[in-house]
Amino acid sequence: MNFPNGFLWGASTAAHQIEGGNVNSDWWQREHGHLPGAPVEAPSGDAADSYHRYREDMTLLADAGLTSYRFSIEWARIEPEEGFVSRAALDHYRRMVATALELGLTPMVTLHHFTNPIWFARAGGWKDSGSVERFARYVEHALPVLEGVDLVCTINEPNMVSVLADPEQGFPSVGLPAGNPEVTANLIAAHRRAVEILQGAGKQAGWSVATQAYQAEPGADGVTEEYGRSREHVFLEASTGDDWVGVQAYTRTKVGADGPLPIDDDAERTLTGWEYYPSAIEYGIRNSWERNGVPIYITENGIATGDDSRRIDYTRGALEGVARTIADGIEVRGYLHWSALDNYEWGSFKPTFGLIGWDAETFERHPKPSLGWLGRVAQANSLVESAPVSS
Repeated sequence: MNFPNGFLWGASTAAHQIEGGNVNSDWWQREHGHLPGAPVEAPSGDAADSYHRYREDMTLLADAGLTSYRFSIEWARIEPEEGFVSRAALDHYRRMVATALELGLTPMVTLHHFTNPIWFARAGGWKDSGSVERFARYVEHALPVLEGVDLVCTINEPNMVSVLADPEQGFPSVGLPAGNPEVTANLIAAHRRAVEILQGAGKQAGWSVATQAYQAEPGADGVTEEYGRSREHVFLEASTGDDWVGVQAYTRTKVGADGPLPIDDDAERTLTGWEYYPSAIEYGIRNSWERNGVPIYITENGIATGDDSRRIDYTRGALEGVARTIADGIEVRGYLHWSALDNYEWGSFKPTFGLIGWDAETFERHPKPSLGWLGRVAQANSLVESAPVSS
């Protein structure tokens, strides 16, 4: 089961979830009760201190045999007050790009991964029509970081940004809230502007969409299509004409005549409470290709578990699905696992997604067997691994 020549193998992270000390972001404010949102078990604090330890983290990925690293740059650090651009923050992220290139890792840089500067949130965030121009200005500010970067992701999971746009409304007992139409329109417009700017600078631009593997029960095809429209499909369709699209997947959602169904009682669940379902990524790839025909990078896929052998099993199952889509003629260009590190999962450190663990007191890194396993797959460019998994 071989993958195409040049296929990228890597892992992904998000700045707020691993850097620590992101005090000028709206998420930091939310964690400390200064902005509305669900109560958190713990604030992000120092997170994994990757702001200072990024070289160590990238070296572990490269030494394992991976060929790519996706990371985000933090708008709240680059533009902590509207109109003020931090040259020091730009230089920090330039050094990150240079380190990836030095280590032989193809960098994929995400410009927006959920967090916003406080001033942007106070101005109405993505609900405000001025958000499009504010984001375009930020993209222009960020261009110096992108020297040597070909692959740029404008916005991570815009569909999740849209469904989470009204945190005070909470979540339904099953499924996700509908996307906010105003926020969706602004996100799509901001993405289009950003793609124009990035392509003008010689970059390959796209965005990443969280796919949910919506599966219709008998007779529920129409309900399923409508349910997925504001939560996924409109964002995949908005990728038409981009250089690439990122597909992200973790689990599935079954949909009946009355909407989404609860997870079966006997289903295996992960530490996030999601159903263990490795085939989710295959569904996401096929849905994206059908709706836009744009080349695909898997920009996130993984499992929150304390049992690393299950992480390997899940990833193997996911990659078998990826291989099936490639065999069917779908252009998939790379697989980037979520996540490189155990990280801050938006309220808690308990859901462990990482290929690399770390000590909460010393920040010492502890690579897991899954990192070595994925590295061997990457080096072989095949699911036929030549070496056994070490414990």
